[in-house]
Amino acid sequence: MTSMSLLAAVYSGRREVSIDGCHEVQNIAVAAALDGGQAPPSAHGAVQFTDRKLMDKLHAEHNVEWQTTSVSRRDRESRQAHGALAVWLTGLPGAGKSTLAIEAERCLHQAGKRTYVLDGDNLRHGLCRDLGFSADDRAENIRRAGEVARLFVDAGVIVLSAFISPFRFDRAKVRALFDAGDFIEVYCDCDPRICEIRDVKGLYRRARAGLISEFTGISSPYEPPRHPDVYVNTGKESLDACVDRIVRRVLHSLR
Repeated sequence: MTSMSLLAAVYSGRREVSIDGCHEVQNIAVAAALDGGQAPPSAHGAVQFTDRKLMDKLHAEHNVEWQTTSVSRRDRESRQAHGALAVWLTGLPGAGKSTLAIEAERCLHQAGKRTYVLDGDNLRHGLCRDLGFSADDRAENIRRAGEVARLFVDAGVIVLSAFISPFRFDRAKVRALFDAGDFIEVYCDCDPRICEIRDVKGLYRRARAGLISEFTGISSPYEPPRHPDVYVNTGKESLDACVDRIVRRVLHSLR
């Protein structure tokens, strides 16, 4: 079996595969996560190992190597006199993720920081336009977003990523892309009833009518972060208060 077929078997969830001595529970955990489930806690560390092991093997076979350049991330940060960070905002549709990201970026930009907002809807216009909203496609959408955010951090930018990212396992995989201290998870909590009131597009109404399948908060679950780096409740707190908490955490992390 080639490494490509091994990779397909792991993610299909239809076969039990043991790779390089790794127990098949690792592969089942990955498949479960991509199907919208939650991987067993005991399997999380092993999942990352199996996934990385497969990809390293696949890349080696095709001579895929990371290209380094003469200008490093530290060089870029030194030139602009501040570090880079990935700020990941997660929450229900209508919780205010994009609004907070945009306002936080404005404040940071005015403070002389290099920033960029990576918005979930915007990515689906281009990079992720081939993806739907099945559990597998959602997982791939978040994977791509995480990789893009990592490139922004390498470029020395403070990137504010606003994605529903409903599953803890997918968010954990994104966090694992970054070095310690380079990633801030922001949980934008909000009562679903308030989210629905804010919904000018009528998505909640259409989802309740069965016109939209796999809609987070209605027909698809949202798994809130257990230990977010920053917690804001956009249904109870003002926009300014929420933005201020995010910006303060970013500036503190840059020190």
